[in-house]
Amino acid sequence: MPELPEVQALAAYLRERAVGRRVERVEVCAINALKTYDPPPSALAGSVVTATGRHGKFLDVTLDAAGVTGGEVHLVTHLARAGWLHYRESFPSAAPLKPGKGPIALRVRLDDGSGFDLTEAGTQKKLAVYLVTEPGQVPGVARLGPDVLAVDRDTFARRLRSRRGQVKGVLTEQEVLAGVGNAYSDEILHTARLSPFASTNRLTDDQLAVLHDATRQVLTAAVERSVGQRAAELKGEKRSGLRVHGRTGLPCPVCGDHVKDVSFADSSLQYCPTCQTRGRPLADRRLSRLVR
Repeated sequence: MPELPEVQALAAYLRERAVGRRVERVEVCAINALKTYDPPPSALAGSVVTATGRHGKFLDVTLDAAGVTGGEVHLVTHLARAGWLHYRESFPSAAPLKPGKGPIALRVRLDDGSGFDLTEAGTQKKLAVYLVTEPGQVPGVARLGPDVLAVDRDTFARRLRSRRGQVKGVLTEQEVLAGVGNAYSDEILHTARLSPFASTNRLTDDQLAVLHDATRQVLTAAVERSVGQRAAELKGEKRSGLRVHGRTGLPCPVCGDHVKDVSFADSSLQYCPTCQTRGRPLADRRLSRLVR
């Protein structure tokens, strides 16, 4: 799933290529991906891309659309687990795409022949696209907590303590702090040397300060690696920078112990026993008590 660094990099990539360009047309290929219908996608024809940004893990493309009341429209996208943005310098055909064919959910064609596709692989179609006049009209954006890179230590600690639970889960709750997902939470907790199952109500002030610093360190480094990369290279760049996530069985780059994982119904987490759990393996929560 694209997280804060990748979405920020995609916004920067689009900013360089699309801002100032006029939209020729928007083609909706997966009707289930479009969550709003007023204004309709046809209202974007002739609009001009004026800005790009992000809200947590939501990508926001701002357009000046003369045919819409107020003039400004936001194309807000949540890429979900298997979604991505592919920028095209040109398209093989000017013919409109046929709905329901292939992985493309939505295509935006620009006046210089370039544009971008929002795609989603797999069978679980969760990519979501919203056309709104204010980003806050998107339910997921409205519920977001403060951006995780914008909070100081005290706010960070207060937000985490506001939700009692395992630190791994709370750190990824977007209503608590926006931007962190499954992969970077593993990396952050490894850097902070904390068990993913540690309880937020039991973390000391010192542990929360270390966790805040680790969050800033991991995400800032990931942003620096990602921004400036082409959209097609971002996934590989993310994988190359991960130390524990997705590396089950490989040596921890800090201590050399083997990275272990815990699997859930539709996800998994990775951690280093030596660095994070005093050498003890974490048990699968479905089978036995958790090690904290």
